[in-house]
Amino acid sequence: MLFNKLYLTLLLVGISFVCNAIKPIVKVAMVSNKVSTIKSVKQINENTEKVIINDGPYVFNQDNHIQAFWLCNGDVEKVIYQKKLLPKAFLNHCNSSVIVDRIDFVETSILEFQGDFPVVATSDFHGQYDVMMSLLKNNGVVNNKLQWSFGRGHFVITGDVFDRGDKVTEILWFLYRLEKEAEIAGGKLHLLLGNHEVMVLNGDLRYLHPKYVEVATKLNQPFEQLYGKGTVLGDWLRSKPVLVKINNMLFAHGGFHPSLAQEKRTLKSINNVFKSNLVKSELAKPREGWGKYLHKSNGPIWYRGYFKDDGASAQEIDLLLEHFDISHLVVGHTSQKQVETRHHGRVIAIDSSIKKGSYGELLFVDGDKLWRGTLKGIKLPLVSD
Repeated sequence: MLFNKLYLTLLLVGISFVCNAIKPIVKVAMVSNKVSTIKSVKQINENTEKVIINDGPYVFNQDNHIQAFWLCNGDVEKVIYQKKLLPKAFLNHCNSSVIVDRIDFVETSILEFQGDFPVVATSDFHGQYDVMMSLLKNNGVVNNKLQWSFGRGHFVITGDVFDRGDKVTEILWFLYRLEKEAEIAGGKLHLLLGNHEVMVLNGDLRYLHPKYVEVATKLNQPFEQLYGKGTVLGDWLRSKPVLVKINNMLFAHGGFHPSLAQEKRTLKSINNVFKSNLVKSELAKPREGWGKYLHKSNGPIWYRGYFKDDGASAQEIDLLLEHFDISHLVVGHTSQKQVETRHHGRVIAIDSSIKKGSYGELLFVDGDKLWRGTLKGIKLPLVSD
């Protein structure tokens, strides 16, 4: 009898130990249904279970105040700021500091810029804040204090700040600040919308880093609502265009299907129709017609036809250049090892795989001179096709 009791006690202790050991894994594993990039329970456990999450701020524009939410060591903290502190409110909390100096935004309407100024361009940061900062510092776009140092130059990012990496919030607030600093210096920062911005705004979260799944859970909101209408960063993103033309170059995330030239579409109409169909839940009726077309695979955020054997032909590239009165199409979206050209230099690919978190490059343009800046700030010729 004594042996049976002892055996039963040891058995119950063993069962309890096993249950307690797997409980954290089961709890985290529930996240895997929401994020398609997570491969296994083991991966979730190894990558996220031991991480204490810090993130924010997520700033909501209210009637007479703004609300800022942070995750501090995994706990939600909320701070209310009176609007009388604007136009420059210092939000300093949880070891993060941002300046909110504008909360009302108007749609970007100027899509073409001409002038004697240098241009630098890149794409697809995908939450890789550290690589981005090294790239910008080493190439003189910002100084060691992370302040604008590109003078009258124009800095173009052809989208995809969101997804994959775990420092999206930091990049967005940095670009928000840098945009203002560039204007004060007489320069310009152009942030274009990529497919991952549009995906997140529409609640397509399949490439979201597990950190942000946890952030949304902690804040008890769908992640896309953290960038919904009435949020500072969400309204700021909604004001951004999907393309920009600078001197003899046309920039977009994915590119321009030849049909846009064949149908004599203007840059203004492409941008306006795309933007008026941006977020499906905010539309009075479903996307249709040309608005629906621009948000599909041949639209400016998804098109990959410059990099496919059965994609745009040499004649169609020439037609696009002639129609838009440009010499180069500059696009991200399709990853390369470095900044490269296609179609005998007429297409420049600037997605240099920053998303992998180990390397990246910039395209530099100064008049007729083109070169690429490496992660260490070395200037090299463009890699030609």
